[in-house]
Amino acid sequence: MNTLALVVPCFNEQDVIAMFYDEVSKVTSSLSAEYSTEIVFVDDGSSDNTLKLIKDLALRDPMVKYISFSRNFGKEAAMLAGMNYAVKADFIGIMDADLQHSPDLIPQMLDYVTAGGYDVAAARRSDRDGENKFKSFLSQSFYKVINKISDTKISESAQDFRIMKSSVVKAILTMPEKIRFSKGIFSWVGFNVKWIDHANRERAAGQTKWSVSKLMKYAVDGILGFTSFPLRISFFVSALFTFCSLVGLIYALIRNIINSDYICSMPLTLAAIFFVGAGICVSLGILGEYISRVYTEVKDRPEYVIAQTNTRNKFYGTEGAE
Repeated sequence: MNTLALVVPCFNEQDVIAMFYDEVSKVTSSLSAEYSTEIVFVDDGSSDNTLKLIKDLALRDPMVKYISFSRNFGKEAAMLAGMNYAVKADFIGIMDADLQHSPDLIPQMLDYVTAGGYDVAAARRSDRDGENKFKSFLSQSFYKVINKISDTKISESAQDFRIMKSSVVKAILTMPEKIRFSKGIFSWVGFNVKWIDHANRERAAGQTKWSVSKLMKYAVDGILGFTSFPLRISFFVSALFTFCSLVGLIYALIRNIINSDYICSMPLTLAAIFFVGAGICVSLGILGEYISRVYTEVKDRPEYVIAQTNTRNKFYGTEGAE
């Protein structure tokens, strides 16, 4: 019998945990003849009753596993922890607890990665109905930018919702970076991917945890993690300022030759200084972003720390069971 592990990152999802479990259980019960299934909840340092509700489910259902972090480490760390635990399963799925990822797609995804000859079956939204317009604009702009400047192409409207063969997850886990951008990593490792388009679903309950500032930070991590193009920008900016300085110098020399009384005005001088200064700051800022990531990587701190779990597999973080 094949094994299926569904990794579910959770952060303050007490309003949807029960609904999510009920919907997923209906689907997995229909697969019970072919698959032994585990639901691996990864509690990302929730401050509400999320962990308590998951523990209650684990007491009732042995297929429910949980990993609870010592604090909030972010969704990327939660997905990594789940994959580290679930890598021995034949098939590993990732989905959100808010039911924006429809559990009804799981059987179809499994068909593609078993009989369909694909290594990954992944979901992407066919529309953005119900989503904040400004966030939609930022998201669409991000995909256009990163696909222009990066060699790693990311499908527009791609979601983390996917089912992968164990071999794919093992390849993902060989990538040791601390600042992770999973959508880029999923694309970088390659493999044969089947995309499934589906209509956008609103959250079943609760509030989204993705603010505009978090989305912007996530986008920056993605761009800096998968392209060195911004470093070239600093070179182009420096070249532009050098060219402008030469043009200004030549202009001033010609004016002095034509009119010996000509003196460059103070506003023009200040503008030139500010112009060059801004370029230097931009270049240093870009370099600083990359250096800060190098600093984070060389410290080699763990991506997460596990405080509680009912699993006994050896993986990053603190082992234990409660």
